[in-house]
Amino acid sequence: MMPSCKFILPLVSVLLLSASGTTSISILNNFIKCFTANSEVCIPFSNFYTPNNPSFLSVLESSAQNLRYLVPSMPKPEFIFTPLTESHLQAAVICSRHLRIHLRVRSGGHDYEGLSYVSQIETPFFLLDLAKLRSIEVDINNKTAWVQAGATIGELYYRISEKSNTHGFAAGLCPSVGVGGHITGGGYGTMMRKYGLAADNVVDARIVDARGRILDREAMGEDLFWAIRGGGGGSFGIILAWKVKLVPVPATVTVFTVSKTLEQGATEILYKWQQVADKLDEHLFIRVIIKLANAGPKGKRTVSTSYNALFLGDAERLLQVMHKRFPELRLTPNDCIEKSWIKSVLYIAGYPYNTEPEILLEERSLFKSYFKAKSDFVKEPIAETVLEGLWEMLLEGHDPEMIWNPYGGMMSKISEYEIPFPHRKGNLFKIQYLTGWKDGDNRTATKHIEGIRRIYDYMAPYVSMFPRAAYVNYRDLDLGMNKKCNTSYIEAATWGVKYFKENFNRLVRVKINVDPGNFLRHEQSIPPGPVGLEHSTA
Repeated sequence: MMPSCKFILPLVSVLLLSASGTTSISILNNFIKCFTANSEVCIPFSNFYTPNNPSFLSVLESSAQNLRYLVPSMPKPEFIFTPLTESHLQAAVICSRHLRIHLRVRSGGHDYEGLSYVSQIETPFFLLDLAKLRSIEVDINNKTAWVQAGATIGELYYRISEKSNTHGFAAGLCPSVGVGGHITGGGYGTMMRKYGLAADNVVDARIVDARGRILDREAMGEDLFWAIRGGGGGSFGIILAWKVKLVPVPATVTVFTVSKTLEQGATEILYKWQQVADKLDEHLFIRVIIKLANAGPKGKRTVSTSYNALFLGDAERLLQVMHKRFPELRLTPNDCIEKSWIKSVLYIAGYPYNTEPEILLEERSLFKSYFKAKSDFVKEPIAETVLEGLWEMLLEGHDPEMIWNPYGGMMSKISEYEIPFPHRKGNLFKIQYLTGWKDGDNRTATKHIEGIRRIYDYMAPYVSMFPRAAYVNYRDLDLGMNKKCNTSYIEAATWGVKYFKENFNRLVRVKINVDPGNFLRHEQSIPPGPVGLEHSTA
């Protein structure tokens, strides 16, 4: 039985007075007083974590993916709050506004620049961790599911597969990504060429807005509903849950991974892939993972290109498609592995062969590291001579990696204005640049980050221009940052146009209407301005 709110407050105060500093006591005590006055449901003190609480670091680190933002020099929240109900979220927003305590909201912790759990532009702040809000309700008859923001996409995939082996959801490749944040940036995966992005398959949502109101699609209106599906997280409201549209999948799908080194003709094959990847059967997704390997003659360091694929069909049909459109890869029956769709999720995510789908229910990611990432979109095939120069740069670098993801299919059929995510027709593929390292040493980090920036600079003439586009779910603070609450429209446009192209101005107009005081903000949040834009049609 939960104790009354009147009982909780003094109990928390005693706990904090024995375990925390004066500033944290004052901030959290004021927050709890406000919270108990504004929440319809009481909450036990065990859902608050201060820095001196033995569980503080484990909770902070639990879902944080990029270890760069957990080093001691990074700012830490004054406290972490893990709400149990929607009412708790409402009260948290109301009290954050009333007490002027900045908040950050985390659903899955995969924000590439740690913006969901670290604030580098203003303190004090607290972390609202949605990890306990992870219920999933699958309705196979209506081909929909309601999923709370704290659940992972892996959990969603698993719960769908429990009900049907011929339904799935078109979302990401990494199962530990949180549903809440993933869809706010678009959310691409292996079925994007057939069904589009995760955000393209959302039919309703529940949010807490900047005023602390719970709104569904009808209550929020179509402009705000448009903005939250691909306009980036942390600007328009806190996602409580998404209602998503399930998609049909075959009982049997086929996966493969075929690797080619430079010595095996990787350059020529990759050039051909660029010419066909966006034009292949839309049931086929072939990405290319480019990294260094000791696979050359006598173990020499070389570049390896791995073609990692999902085909929504059987191996026989896949081989027919490949032999007709991409024979250069020389795919054989032995390369093809037939699986259920849920097992293909594990394969694409890189789990060992015999891993069972229940691993998707585990809340923690198994693949954490220190890393830096960047992104690009490509509209014309990159010449072989340019690729040869790229290989030289990779070989001189510090364990760089690139992932090329194909577009075309449904991605070319959906208008770039349908949702804020604008990267549609005309894009052949997207590039993700990655570099990772194993320790928190600043010199190591600088070496790796500068290396990946040099590769990014080399690619500038061969990717999209005006703007040089980027993917918002691959947050990149190199593109620019807001300055505390004084968000400049002009400064924000430098990165906003890269992420959203012409949709950036519409996002700003929505922001002016729903959060003119810029309560929901972070280093790359949408700004509420300039004056007059709310009446513009640009």
